[in-house]
Order: sequence, then structure tokens, then C-alpha cells
Amino acid sequence: MVCTPDNAPKVRSLGSNPRVALTIDTQTQPPRILLVRGTATMEIVDGVPDDYLEASHKYVPRKEWDGFDAQVRGLYPRMARISIMPEWAKLLDFETTLPQAVEELQPRHK
Repeated sequence: MVCTPDNAPKVRSLGSNPRVALTIDTQTQPPRILLVRGTATMEIVDGVPDDYLEASHKYVPRKEWDGFDAQVRGLYPRMARISIMPEWAKLLDFETTLPQAVEELQPRHK
């Protein structure tokens, strides 16, 4: 689930074409990358979903949560809650799976 302001360009785009591709990666080495393709559904909700705030708390010091939550609730009168139904996924962990172009180079280096 992803939340965004209801006036964001992605909301309009998903309204006309709900097919999506999503990449989730790490900042560690070797990188781990999850590629997902699927269909998005949207729900416009009044206010800020609690799950959006809870996810945001990972990046905000605990002592600042109340102020952060109040600021976000004051900024967004409505948000779009976007859910993605995966139809295809692939993990690239650079240990057991590699991008296809890198896999194709492997026989040359063995």
C-alpha cells in the first residue's frame, strides 16, 4: 500500500491506466532489488491514513512523531491509498539472481 496526495500526477495516470511497475531496492552492497508488475487500485480517503503515518515514523525520531503527524494531517485534506496486486515479481540479489544482461555475460568469464 502506498499513499499520496489526491492531486498527485500519479493519481490521474493510474485513473486512466492502472498497470504499474514497481522497484524496491536497498542501499546495501550487494544490492537487493525486487521488481514487481501488476495492477493498482485506488481509494480516495478523507484525511491521512494511519498506516501512512506509521510507515513514515521509520524516518522520524520518536520524540517528533506528534508534531510530524499534526503537520501532515494539516497538509493533506485527502489522500489516495494505492494498493498493487502483483502479477509478476523477480528478485535480483546479485548473489543467487542477476539482471539478465549480467547473466548473459557469465559464461564468458567462467
